[in-house]
Amino acid sequence: MQLTEKHKQYWKKNSRLTAWLLVIWFVATFVIGWYARELQSITILGFPFPFYIDAQGALLVYVILVGYYAYRMDQLDREFDVHEDDN
Repeated sequence: MQLTEKHKQYWKKNSRLTAWLLVIWFVATFVIGWYARELQSITILGFPFPFYIDAQGALLVYVILVGYYAYRMDQLDREFDVHEDDN
């Protein structure tokens, strides 16, 4: 099956969105933990920043990423007219 230019644009935007969200996920999951010792001087609500991010912040980041992805993909689907019918 040959992809049209419209399909190529859709997948390019979809891939770019996914790549950026994966970068944010990677930073929240691994980079903060890697630099935990250097970031311990920062405190949030009395807790060291790395502890707060591992215990609470990363989970919030994941939920926000999933919600944003669903919202943005709905917009892209409507923009390229590949959305499901609203019944």
